[in-house]
Amino acid sequence: MNVTKELIYEFINQQKLGVVSTVNPDDKPEAAVVGIAISVNLEIVFDTVKTSRKYLNILNKPNVALAIGWDDEITVQYEGVAEILGDNDGADNLREVYFRAFPDGRERAETWPGLVHIKVTPNWLRYSNYNEPQQIEELTL
Repeated sequence: MNVTKELIYEFINQQKLGVVSTVNPDDKPEAAVVGIAISVNLEIVFDTVKTSRKYLNILNKPNVALAIGWDDEITVQYEGVAEILGDNDGADNLREVYFRAFPDGRERAETWPGLVHIKVTPNWLRYSNYNEPQQIEELTL
């Protein structure tokens, strides 16, 4: 079976959490568990607050990596470029993707001071399934 965008989408869409890694101003890695949603274009969306380390890191160095999944020895390694969602139709559509995955996110967006949504656009993915038959394939976008 070849890894396709559809397979990656279906797998990530079943996950609720991922680990996002960013790099701080001292070039040190930092990681955090975040609630994730995925668009049909394989963009990851998550929320955070402006006082978080990941937010400040993304502003300075937008290249990030995520590790998604771990149950049943199936994972996706995901590398891409993060950006803060603005106020336009495309950003609103991506926020709706997030709100479908996390209905309580709408209330957080209205009540948490400094809450923002982050979009990550992928440039490299690796799907790994260590069950028999093993399948480990890369997808460059």
